[in-house]
Amino acid sequence: MPEPPKKPGTTAPTPIRFLILFSLCVAASTAYLCRNSIGVAESTIRLELKLSPDAMGWVMSSFFLAYALAQLPTSWLGGVLGARRAIPLFAIAWSIATAAMGLANLAMGMPVLLVARVGNGIAQAGLFPACTASIGRWFPDTGRATASGALGAFMSVGGAIGVAITGYLVTGYGWRTAFAGYGLLGILFAAVFFLWFRDQAEDHAWTNQAERKLLSGSQPVKEPGDENAWLAIMLSPPTWWICGQQFCRAAGQMFFGSWFATYLQETRNVDVGTSGLLNSMPLISLVAGALVGGTVSDFVLNASGNIRLARSGVAAASMLLCSAFVIAAYFIQDPVLAVVVISLGTFCAAFGGPCAYTITIDMGGRNVPILFGTMNMVGNLGAFAFIRSVPMIRGHFSWDAVLVLFALLYVAAAFFWSLVNPKRTIIAQSLYRESV
Repeated sequence: MPEPPKKPGTTAPTPIRFLILFSLCVAASTAYLCRNSIGVAESTIRLELKLSPDAMGWVMSSFFLAYALAQLPTSWLGGVLGARRAIPLFAIAWSIATAAMGLANLAMGMPVLLVARVGNGIAQAGLFPACTASIGRWFPDTGRATASGALGAFMSVGGAIGVAITGYLVTGYGWRTAFAGYGLLGILFAAVFFLWFRDQAEDHAWTNQAERKLLSGSQPVKEPGDENAWLAIMLSPPTWWICGQQFCRAAGQMFFGSWFATYLQETRNVDVGTSGLLNSMPLISLVAGALVGGTVSDFVLNASGNIRLARSGVAAASMLLCSAFVIAAYFIQDPVLAVVVISLGTFCAAFGGPCAYTITIDMGGRNVPILFGTMNMVGNLGAFAFIRSVPMIRGHFSWDAVLVLFALLYVAAAFFWSLVNPKRTIIAQSLYRESV
């Protein structure tokens, strides 16, 4: 690794942690590009391979089922390997799986798509536990929500880019070519990431003593209960509330990575290309909301010193505002205006999103990957349930009923957030710890 230019007498911390964060953000964007682009191509794939909407529902939701069930084992693997080795390994695997979708044909359409999506889900499962643990190692307490907000924003950047360009790639070059290109991009990212990233600040040639001192004071210490962390975390009520809000938020957010483009095509009479462009608007709002929300959460923490207000309070208020905007969109018929109002709602939802990532660092202690993996597992079970339920709700009721369910999910998320008290760690509040 080349040595950076040195300035004699420099005592301020270097900006290397922000470059580390940027590399994690690129990982998030690449993953979401591969994950969400199928939503825009869904109708084209379904018609070409002569699949039913229910079959495509299984294809799209299979990612989230595999992703959820693989959270804990891949979180463990990421902890063993470290982010520098684990993230490139995961990226290569999900890139191959993404490109493999292009092998589907009339004879083996659904089986190939299912295997590819399941493989993609397993490969991506360990990414964000590894990223969150890295933020905990590279950022002090009062900068973690901002960093988590950037990570969340870049997830949506990848998703927004994916849905915005996939419609045009599909119509111009074909869906198989689009997925092959996304796979190649992921493999290139993996190579660059491995060459540059380091797991610890002291291992990176670009850090200085001031940087190491800044980070040393925020590293978690061992506490009673760490020896049986899995049991202590699972028996802690805050874990249940954190998982509850994640279930609801992930279920709601996945509407835009799965059925939203089809919803626009069928209810607003827009074509595939236009639906992809409109679909990108809520995802762009997610980017802005995550960036602003993380910064505001850290500002509130610095100004008030009240971590419950900065994390749980900010998140609960933003969830309620999201629900209000979505309900307002229910009464709007113009497609562009309706999407604009929904996008204001997704901005509010994303505003509270960084609090979920940050709270696993604030409350996880030495066990952030376990807590984050558990939370993300439950969240993706919520995403799976929502994607699977949409065809049934649509069939028995209407697309409007799906929009109402979307709004109610965020009301429930606000309720769970109101129960979370981050002033003590998960293990300190565990029922298991109190019994030993």
